[in-house]
Amino acid sequence: MQVAFVAGTYQPDRCGVAHYTACLRHQLQAIAVESIVLTTTELLNSTADPTVKPVVQGWRLRDLPALVRSIHMSNADLLHIQHAAGTYGFERAIFLLPLLLRLSGWRKPIVTTVHEYGWWEWQPKGIPLQLIESLKQWGQKRGWWDREDGFLLTGSEAIVTTNAEAETVLLDRLPALQPRLHRISIAANVEVAPIDRSTARRSIRQKCGWPEEAEVVAFFGFLHPVKGLEILLNAFAEIAPQQPQARLLLIGGVESLALRGVEAAAYWDKLAAIVSDLDLGDRVHLTGYLPAAEASHCLSGSDIGVLPFHHGVTLKSGSLLALLAHHLPTIATVSTTPDPNLAANVVRQIPTRDRSALAAALLELLTNRALRSQLAQQGAAFVEPFGWPSIGQQHRDIYLRCLNNSAQLQRDRAIVETSDLLKL
Repeated sequence: MQVAFVAGTYQPDRCGVAHYTACLRHQLQAIAVESIVLTTTELLNSTADPTVKPVVQGWRLRDLPALVRSIHMSNADLLHIQHAAGTYGFERAIFLLPLLLRLSGWRKPIVTTVHEYGWWEWQPKGIPLQLIESLKQWGQKRGWWDREDGFLLTGSEAIVTTNAEAETVLLDRLPALQPRLHRISIAANVEVAPIDRSTARRSIRQKCGWPEEAEVVAFFGFLHPVKGLEILLNAFAEIAPQQPQARLLLIGGVESLALRGVEAAAYWDKLAAIVSDLDLGDRVHLTGYLPAAEASHCLSGSDIGVLPFHHGVTLKSGSLLALLAHHLPTIATVSTTPDPNLAANVVRQIPTRDRSALAAALLELLTNRALRSQLAQQGAAFVEPFGWPSIGQQHRDIYLRCLNNSAQLQRDRAIVETSDLLKL
């Protein structure tokens, strides 16, 4: 089986969706599903992978004919679109792709994964808001398009969501699509790299110049303004005098598709300045970007995980799943409408943007080893089903179902055409 992926960008070290796609491809290859990636020419001089094909300049309307031609030329058995608005630069033209493919004669299955849904809509300039709202509602009620993703979902034989929130909004808008809908949760964004835990503990403390008895609290993920890092640093400074053995490890880089160049450097400098101003230079360490195995070793050598995201943590977070997979008792912020699938006994839940609550939770876990052990065990058990082998197999099952349905449709069409000819 050959799958053609359409990806808004394919830089796995700088984009969570691209990293997800790369991991999915790797797992699919292990179960005899080959794939290619059709993406932008920004990778033209930076990849030697023949399965990654830069075919479009960008994601505007003028780029779609080249994309349609490339899909036809791929000879793939089906197309799988990986969609998150930001990875396409918030361009809307991609919403027309299923329609254009059908008009150009493509009869093979289309699968779309929506990594996020329900928060961003098409608002074209120059058209009265009342008129565009009427068009959105009119087409959505008839199941022709939806108000957020145009023809992307209604034109797909199968739709994959990675989280409950997206699924709920989608079904509320387009209940007729339920038979096509499949929820497949994401996996940890780094696998657990084999290492003896005592070796990992000793290694990270030596690298950071910390004593052997140090208790390491670890944040893992891109260091971005929405991750609550300023609050975390101030909360840590609040409890530091009471816990002289505590250390804070920020694992991850700043540079990403969401925060680039000068802005990324400025934010790194801002975090470093906060560490200096709080006089935490010998107790806080920022690793910068690390390869997956090194990041995993850092997590294995830590004692507590913390994710103080401004908008709350859900099961869309590969960082959360990574902390749990590394057996770390984890503190995580939850929004006013928390993820119903993330139980309170899996993570130590606290409100968003609440420094006092974060400080109290840090102090609680640093002083309560029994609670740490309990959370670590429950978190590891909870995250066990969230693995790439399961994700890969679920995708393969969807592909086979779509291909079988497509073949049956072709057979039915041929029978009807033959019957019509006999009548003549």
